[in-house]
Amino acid sequence: MAEDDPTDEISLIEERLQELAVVSERCRKIILVSKAAIAGGGALLLVMMLGLFGSSQVAALGSIAAVLGGIVSLGSNVSTLRQTSDAISAAEALRSDLIGRIDLRVVGDSPMKLS
Repeated sequence: MAEDDPTDEISLIEERLQELAVVSERCRKIILVSKAAIAGGGALLLVMMLGLFGSSQVAALGSIAAVLGGIVSLGSNVSTLRQTSDAISAAEALRSDLIGRIDLRVVGDSPMKLS
């Protein structure tokens, strides 16, 4: 790879950006599911406490587990999403810097060839 031609490095950065975008989207989906688990578990627990659904120890433990699992999953994926967003920003800045170093020429500056 030539020092003055960073196109290979730009291609690698583009691939990395695509991978990070996939990770980011997966985190967003898991965050949504985690919020749904928290809401569902909380609603079930509230319904059980009000006595509308009946009082079952298994359902109570299940709803508590859903709330706690949702909280853990939410926290983990929010953290991962922040790290991924920071990595995307850093990669985009590096890509912009590499593109800025390329000596681009305007097509009108090149001599015209007649065939």
